[in-house]
Order: sequence, then C-alpha cells, then structure tokens
Amino acid sequence: MPQKTLLIIDMLDDFVLPGAPLEVPDTRKIIPNIGREIIKARGAGYPVVYVCDSHAPDDREFQIWPRHCVKGTKGARVVDELAPEPKDIVIEKTTYSGFFNTRLEEVLRSLGVTDLIITGCVTNICILFTASDAVLRGYNVTVPKDCVAGLNKEDHEFGLRQMEKVLKVNII
Repeated sequence: MPQKTLLIIDMLDDFVLPGAPLEVPDTRKIIPNIGREIIKARGAGYPVVYVCDSHAPDDREFQIWPRHCVKGTKGARVVDELAPEPKDIVIEKTTYSGFFNTRLEEVLRSLGVTDLIITGCVTNICILFTASDAVLRGYNVTVPKDCVAGLNKEDHEFGLRQMEKVLKVNII
C-alpha cells in the first residue's frame, strides 16, 4: 500500500494575513480546505509535513519579491488555523522548490513515502516547482485544486495546467 504524505506549502503569515508583504488573498479561502486535508491525513495516520519559506534577512530573493518570511519573525510562522502539532514535520526552504537544498527528500524516503498530496501557495511558483521536483524524483503527486492559491486567477490556472498536462500530476 502506498505511503501518503500531506505537504502544506507556505501557509505562512507573510502570505496569508491581510496586508502581509506577499499577501495572496485567496490563501484565506483555502484554509478550511487544507484543514479538511489535515484531518483526513491525521485520521488515516499519514504524516503531515509543513514546507515553509525561511529567509535570511539579506536573502537574494528579496531582489525579486518583497522581504517576507524572514527566519524567526512572526511572518514566517504557519497561520494559526493550520498550526502544526508536535508530531508534524516542519521543513524550512529558501526558494521555490521544497526539495532544493532542504531535508524534504531525506525525510520522505525515511518514511517510505510514495505519494504526495500537495497544498498551499503559490500555485504557479512554490506548488508548481515542488510538484515538478517531486515528479522528477518518482513520487505520485496529487494536488487538490481547492487547496492551492495563486497570486491571480490566470497564474493559478496556468500552474494547474502545467502540473496536469506536463507533469501528469493528479489534479482533483
């Protein structure tokens, strides 16, 4: 039987809260849906893994995007409604893919994971790049479309299309 894992990507104060530096307004709409997936995962006994932006104060990414999710700040915390429990796993990342220079693959392999359910934001950036790296590493990937949010409708739909048509991700 496949070992599933739920990934929750960047559901952090600096993306979710009104007026946040990199506010993605639609993230607030998907909180209940991600909460549903967390309940399902915990009920089925599979791991819940939070993959979270965690930047140095002088991160190069701030040349592209506003300063956000600086390690140790309130903005880098998971929103209260989706806060991790002690048994959950939190992986810090410094760029778009949850796999790049992180311990995510090591953790997933140690758990015997074969299937990933990816949720969070931003659909055409961190969700897409993490899904791509997951597929390239041989994981079966599912993205519930009511559990991801984009900066705008066009980019959100682009990300979903790329994952479904190019990566053969299961979009449900």
